[in-house]
Amino acid sequence: MRVGAARRANRPETGETSEGVGSELFQELARMVAALAEAQGLRSFALPYPGLAQRALDHTVMHCLDVGETPPKSLPELWEWCRTRPADDPLFAVPASLVTPGTTLVHPVGRMPTRSCLEVASHGSDGGVAAHARALMDDLEARCGKDERYRQCRRFLARHPVVHQQDRFGPDWNKVVWSRVKDLYGPLPESLLVDGIFLSCSSCGLPALPRDRAMPVPGPFSTDADIWCEGEQCPRDDPPKLIREPDQVLILRHSLRMFLALPHRTEEAAQEALERAGIDHYALSSGPLSAYRLRNAGPGIVDIQVYDRMQPALLAAHLADSAPLVDHTFIVIPDAVAGRNAYRETFTDALPALLRDWLVLTTPMDLVPDLGRARREERDDA
Repeated sequence: MRVGAARRANRPETGETSEGVGSELFQELARMVAALAEAQGLRSFALPYPGLAQRALDHTVMHCLDVGETPPKSLPELWEWCRTRPADDPLFAVPASLVTPGTTLVHPVGRMPTRSCLEVASHGSDGGVAAHARALMDDLEARCGKDERYRQCRRFLARHPVVHQQDRFGPDWNKVVWSRVKDLYGPLPESLLVDGIFLSCSSCGLPALPRDRAMPVPGPFSTDADIWCEGEQCPRDDPPKLIREPDQVLILRHSLRMFLALPHRTEEAAQEALERAGIDHYALSSGPLSAYRLRNAGPGIVDIQVYDRMQPALLAAHLADSAPLVDHTFIVIPDAVAGRNAYRETFTDALPALLRDWLVLTTPMDLVPDLGRARREERDDA
């Protein structure tokens, strides 16, 4: 993996880093895990394996033989390796400046792709899972037009990662919006069911799974070891919601759950902070899924982009490649993510030096104060 080079001629080049076969293998395995999670139920892997899985297994075997380690014998064993061997395992040796040490591609409890796995799989020229989410929304916008119809549909998708048949009889149900977005939903995959029951996280609304697929007992979960949800960092104050008729449920496409629905709470919190401060903003239709331009935030062009990403260096690499060249872009992430050990420092260190004055990492709580600070600095420099 490489931290991307800034593409525009008036931006600094970040250069290329040679990180070795193990690091490249880690990214290949991330793409494999992400693809297999979409393609089949994950409870068993029947021969012949899908082509990308067979290639990933072959490359892992060859790498193990090169470094003198016993290779995995099958795809199920390789999947287990992705659950137990982190990025900094000697087999991969992914630099800590790219992926946080201890990061695995398969979650130890949920046995599903981790959020970090999807971010690693999205790193590179094709954009992976994140680019798939962008393509789906571009297609929706093309069908709806760049007006309120698209915004209504986007808001519905972000707020409804799961739709139950009973929802359609609620007072707020919009038949026209549903007709435009229903093709972005599908039936619940078997891999997300526990004894024929679907669980959703009471905090983020995304799918949840208990350890060892054992049906949870009533009451709150005391630790993250009890249950996994796709959000991964949600509080465990309340037990998951149980849906006993999963055949009446439709679920949003995985890429949109991760890169549209998951950051939505942070996006709404940032918008509320701007509105309280009297700062007008409007959505940008191209580029990132959650991007806004501010109308009265001081001199120059000021944008905000909202993300919920686990890997700060990969977020920095994405922004170095794609961030618009404006006077300031504020990158809004959840408070809990920003408070993680060394997140801010790793993000800043991964940015090209000349981009550090343009890209400001902040949170919904700090957004308005950071905007004010930027205004004062511009006045002082004038």
